[in-house]
Amino acid sequence: MQSLVAAVERLDPLTVSGRVAAVQGLLIEARGGLSRLAVGARAEIERYGEKPLPAEVVGFRETRALLMPYGPVEGVAPGAAIKIEPQGGAVRPHKAWLGRIVDAFGEPIDGKGPLPQGIVPYSLRAAPPPAHARDRVGERLDLGVRAMNVFTTCCRGQRLGVFAGSGVGKSVLLSMLAKNAECDAVVVGLIGERGREVREFIEETLGEEGLKRAIVVVATSDEPALKRRQAAYMTLAIAEFLRDQDLEVLCMMDSVTRFAMAQREIGLAAGEPPTTKGYTPTVFTELPKLLERAGPGPIRPDGTRAGPITGLFTVLVDGDDHNEPIADAVRGILDGHIVMERAIAERGRFPAINVLKSISRTMPGCQEPMERELVKAARQAMSAYSNMEELIRIGAYRAGSDPQIDRAIELHPALEAFLSQDKEDSSTLDASFAGLADILGVNAA
Repeated sequence: MQSLVAAVERLDPLTVSGRVAAVQGLLIEARGGLSRLAVGARAEIERYGEKPLPAEVVGFRETRALLMPYGPVEGVAPGAAIKIEPQGGAVRPHKAWLGRIVDAFGEPIDGKGPLPQGIVPYSLRAAPPPAHARDRVGERLDLGVRAMNVFTTCCRGQRLGVFAGSGVGKSVLLSMLAKNAECDAVVVGLIGERGREVREFIEETLGEEGLKRAIVVVATSDEPALKRRQAAYMTLAIAEFLRDQDLEVLCMMDSVTRFAMAQREIGLAAGEPPTTKGYTPTVFTELPKLLERAGPGPIRPDGTRAGPITGLFTVLVDGDDHNEPIADAVRGILDGHIVMERAIAERGRFPAINVLKSISRTMPGCQEPMERELVKAARQAMSAYSNMEELIRIGAYRAGSDPQIDRAIELHPALEAFLSQDKEDSSTLDASFAGLADILGVNAA
């Protein structure tokens, strides 16, 4: 009976028709049926010799609706019929999706057959839970990566950004987190990725073990802006479904920058004015709406709590400028940031995290007093070495001039080795702090 009810609910309650009036680049203008339309409505446009072209209403201009397609516009002609569904998109996730790879529409692309559909529809553009109705962040989360466990300790339901330029190791870091983090399920959104890298990430970087408890959403860089944007919404909708099953979810997105770029393309096509670096105002409106959907689960009316969504979102910094508009906006929205630097990667230390520039806003509250002292001592040593690094390298610093710097030079090789971690290795929280205590010569007990 439930399956029958779900099938009836999926029936279109109303069909609005229109016609193509004009095509300008990636923008299609439609006439007719405007009284029943709204931004976000889905449509299908007839094409000569091709399957109908899916599209979405992104705005209005006087008496015409503005649509953007989910595919190439070849075959669209003036007067072509448009079938419009006033209701926005929704998805019906299912637990059996774990271990599968889907596209921006929730369709399987891994060749493993069709996906079962759940009963409850989840809106792709759902509003974040009200602030007063959601739980606080939980206890700390073991991420399996020493540098993050110690220096940017993360809590369950926290949202962290990973800021890095291209080729610095973001994807490998995400794969380490997907395999090693202490959670029930992982949702990975590959937004605007290179097509070549998708299978490499899934088969080699993520691996079979990592994929077993993961759902991967893919929209490659060659796909239209609407699909890239929708893949980001799909990622959060699936994470919300798993959260409502009382699972602890790790939601990772690579990258938020490409979501912003997709929204910029859509906004410019719809006639929005460009601002800094061409980004339109809606980019900075949509970012918090997307990122705030991750976080602690809502508290239900009966007092039970849904599972948390711990968010890890990568930001591709333009030209290694960590103050460019998207990085600056995202840094202000999230609960902490991990900074990866090219200079560290170039000297062969991976993950290339600059712990002195990385922070977690839940620290030091989620650490024990002894752990806080360990982190403080390690940061002081690394900061002292960083301040004098050039002089040390050229031999201009004389040993004995400053005891603190002498101590920093002594600890530097061991701290660098501690921060370095192979992608196949995993380190628990307790082992991470014990290792740091051993380097600093402190009794962790």
